[in-house]
Amino acid sequence: MRRFKQIDVFTSRPFLGNPVAVVLDAAGLETVDMQRIARWTNLSETTFLLPSAKADYRVRIFTPAHELPFAGHPTIGSAYAAMRAGLATPRDGAMVQECGAGLLDLSSEGTKIYVRSPRPKITEVKNVASAFGIPLAPPAHLIKVDVGPVWLVGEMSDAAALAALKPDMTALAEWTTSLGATGVTVFASSGERDCAVHVRSFAPAGGVPEDPVCGSGNISVAAYLRHFERAQSAYVARQGMQLGRDGRVYLRVDASDIWLGGEAVACVEGMLAI
Repeated sequence: MRRFKQIDVFTSRPFLGNPVAVVLDAAGLETVDMQRIARWTNLSETTFLLPSAKADYRVRIFTPAHELPFAGHPTIGSAYAAMRAGLATPRDGAMVQECGAGLLDLSSEGTKIYVRSPRPKITEVKNVASAFGIPLAPPAHLIKVDVGPVWLVGEMSDAAALAALKPDMTALAEWTTSLGATGVTVFASSGERDCAVHVRSFAPAGGVPEDPVCGSGNISVAAYLRHFERAQSAYVARQGMQLGRDGRVYLRVDASDIWLGGEAVACVEGMLAI
C-alpha cells in the first residue's frame, strides 16, 4: 500500500484547477509500474516521489503515454503534496526538486508555490501561421519553446477570439507531431483588471485535446513575451474557462529566469494497493 493524493493546482478551490495524481513513497516501483498507474489515473500527469541525495525529493512525471523531464502543474502539485505529507520542509521558504530536467529551485510563499523554470530554448517558426487553423494576430509570430514539453506559441487578437477557438484536433495533432512539438499554446490580452492574459493549450497528439491549466504552456507564453520584449516583470494568467475550470497562474519574468507559481489544494487522499 502506498499513500496517494490528487492535488488540484492553480486554484485554491477544489475542482477548478488542473489535477495531478501524486504517489508518495514510490521507492521500489519500476518504470513499467509507474507508467501503468499513470495510464490508470488517466490524468494529464501522474507523479512519483522518491528520495534524493541532491534535493529535498526526486519526482518522476508521467503522462498516460510516456515520461516527461519536467511539467509545471505536476511540479507545484508534487511540492504541495510533499510538504503536506511531511516529506519536505522548506527552509526559509526554499526547497529543491530533482527531476528529469535537473535540480529546480522551489519557493513556498504564503499560499503559493513557485518553481524556477528550466531555461527555455526558443526557435522561431516561419510561414506556418495558418497551417493549423488558428488565426494569429498580426504580425503572426510563432515560436517553438522547449522547456521539457515543447510548445508552439502564438498570440490571438483578443480574448473573445481565443474563447471561440475550436481547432481541428486531428490536423493539429499531425501538424505538431511533424514539428516535434507537444502541442500548441495560444494566448490573448484578457481585457480584465485582475489578470493580464487568457491562455489555452492543446496537445491532442499526446491524448490531451485541451489542457485545463498548463504550467509549461504558461512558461512558454512568458518566454514568448520576453523574446519579443513585451514581458511584464510579474503578471497573472487565467486559463481553463472553456473546460469549466478557472485557474490562475502567477508568472515572474526577468532577463535570466522565469518563475511559475500557483496555489494548490488536495481533493483526494488515500492509498494505492500496490
